[in-house]
Amino acid sequence: MMDEVISPAQAGTLHGLFLERVRRTPHKVAYRYFAAHAWQTISWQQLQIEVARWQTALRSLALQRGDRVALMLRNCPVWVAFDQAAMSLGLVTVPLYTVDRPDNIAYIINNSAAKVLLFESAEQWQGLATVRKQLQHIMCFVSVNRLPDAAELLLKPMADFLPKTATLLPPASFDADELASIVYTSGTTGKPKGVMLSHANMLSNAHACLDTFAVNGDDLFLSFLPLSHTFERTLDYYLNVMTGATVAFARTIQTLSEDLRVIKPTVLISVPRIFEQIYGVMRARLENGSWLKRRLFHLAVETGWARFEREQGRGSWQPAFLLWPLLQKLIAQPVLDKLGGSLRGAICGGAALSPEVSRVFIGLGLPISQGYGLTEASPVISGNHLADNIPDSVGPPLRGVQVRLGARGELQAKGKNVMLGYWNNTAATHAAIDADGWLHTGDIAHISDTGHIYITGRIKEIIVMSNGEKVPPTDMELAILHDPLFDQVMIFGEGHPYLVALAVLNPEVWTHFARETGISDGMPEALTDSRIEAKILRRIARNLRDFPGYAKVKRVLLLRESWTIENGLLTPTLKLKRNEVTRYYASQIKKLYLGHR
Repeated sequence: MMDEVISPAQAGTLHGLFLERVRRTPHKVAYRYFAAHAWQTISWQQLQIEVARWQTALRSLALQRGDRVALMLRNCPVWVAFDQAAMSLGLVTVPLYTVDRPDNIAYIINNSAAKVLLFESAEQWQGLATVRKQLQHIMCFVSVNRLPDAAELLLKPMADFLPKTATLLPPASFDADELASIVYTSGTTGKPKGVMLSHANMLSNAHACLDTFAVNGDDLFLSFLPLSHTFERTLDYYLNVMTGATVAFARTIQTLSEDLRVIKPTVLISVPRIFEQIYGVMRARLENGSWLKRRLFHLAVETGWARFEREQGRGSWQPAFLLWPLLQKLIAQPVLDKLGGSLRGAICGGAALSPEVSRVFIGLGLPISQGYGLTEASPVISGNHLADNIPDSVGPPLRGVQVRLGARGELQAKGKNVMLGYWNNTAATHAAIDADGWLHTGDIAHISDTGHIYITGRIKEIIVMSNGEKVPPTDMELAILHDPLFDQVMIFGEGHPYLVALAVLNPEVWTHFARETGISDGMPEALTDSRIEAKILRRIARNLRDFPGYAKVKRVLLLRESWTIENGLLTPTLKLKRNEVTRYYASQIKKLYLGHR
C-alpha cells in the first residue's frame, strides 16, 4: 500500500529511512538469501541487530566522521548492514565490484583514501595480495569468510571483528545534503571517477521513481545486478526500504533462471542484456523449430502487442484478440513461467533496450518500463509509466527533474538527484555540471511533444569516418542484433572509408547456418570463408536497409568468444568497452582494411 511508503521528509537520511522502516514493520521479511544450502529470511528487526553489531565494530576503529569505508561483496544482508552502520556513524561508503581487476580496486581505494575494506573470499584476498603494498590508507581488512593461513596483521575475520551482541546507538546528527557514498563509474574509457552522492540525492530519486512504477509492501524483488551499481542500489535496496517490499538476493547470474522459478518475483530490475540473452535462446530454438511453432510465436507476439497498444489508447480492437486466451496458454504463459510466472512488471535501464526485444516481451504479457539515467543522477532521470508506456522511448523526466537539449542535441538534466560532484576532481565536476546546475549527460536525445525522451546516441561514441560522415553506432548495432545469428555486435570505422562489424555468433544458430552453406562450423577457417562473409553481409544489409547509404557495413569479423567482464571487454554493468574491444582485435581489424586507404 502506498501509505506504507516513507517519504524523504520522514526519513531525513538513508539511515533514518532504515530506522523508520524497522519501526513500522519490524517483523516483516526484509530479505531472502541463500545460505547453508537453503533459502533463509531475515526481518527488519533482525537486520537492525546486525546493523548494531557493525556499528559497534566500526566505532572501535576510532574513525572520523566523513572517513571512507569500502565494501566488495556479492548482494547479501551483510552488504546492507555494513552500509547502514557506516551511515549511522557519518561514514561514507565506497562500493566496489567483486569482478573488478585488482589494479582498478587499488586505484579506487587509494583515490578515496578508504580506511576499511570489507570483502568476502580467499579468492578476493589473493587478488588483493597483488596490490597490497599500494593500499596505504587501509586500517583494517575484514573478511566475511575466515581465511586459511592469512598472515596479514590488519586482516580480521568478520566473526572476530563483530561483537556477539550490541545495542544500536542513536545515529550521528547530520544534514541530508551531506555526502553518503562515493560511487566510482565503471568507466568504458580511462580511470573511473568518484561520483559523490548525498542522502538527499538517492532518497529523492527513489521516491520519485514511485510515480513511474508503483511499488508496495506486498511486492517481491529478485536482486541480481550488483549493489555497487547505483541503478540496483537505488531501486532494489533504498526503494524496498522505502516501501517495505521484500528483496530476494539471487545466488549468481548462472543460477538466475532457477532462482526466478523458485522465488517467483513480482518485480524485476534488469539491464537489457538479460532480456537479450533470454530472447537469444528463444530465437535460436525458433530457428530450429517447425514452421508452425514459429508462426504461432509471431502471432502471439503481434496479437499481444496489438492488445498492449489498445490498452495504451493507441490502437483499436482486432478480431485476432479472440485468439488471445489460446495463444496465451500455448505460447505466452510458458515463457512467463520461466521468469517465475508472477511478474507484474519489469524496470529496465543501464543501456538501450532493443525495440524488437521489448516488443516481444510486452507482446507476451510482461510489462517493461524502460528508463534512463546515469550514476551522476542517482541514477534515474526518466522512466515510462506502465499506463503511458512508449517502449521506444525512455519516458518523461521524473518528478522534480528538469531536462533540456543543449549543443549537438545533448540531453541535460537538473534536480535534487544530481550529484554533488566528482571526488577530488574539480575540473571534471565543472565539465559535467555547468554554473546553472545542469548536468551534461553526454547522450544525444530528442524530446517529443508528450515529453517522452528518446536517446539516439552518445557524443563520445560517434564514429567519424575518413570521408567526414558521422555515424552513431548504437542504433546500427541494435538493428543488426535483430538477427538471431548474432549475440553481440560492435561497429567500427573511426578514420576509415567504410564501416566494419565485429560480431559474436550465437553457437546454435551458427552451427545451422554454416551447415546450410556447406561448411563445417567447427573449422577455424569457417569464420573467414568468403562465402560465409558474403552471406552474412547480406543478412546485415537487410537489417540496415533503413540507414543512410554511408552507414553500411562492408566487412565483418566473426567471433566465437563472447565479450565478458572476465575478459575485460564489458564493464561490470555489462556495457561494451569499445576501446578495449578495438585494441583486443586490432590485428584482425587491420586486415579488414588491407588494400584500402
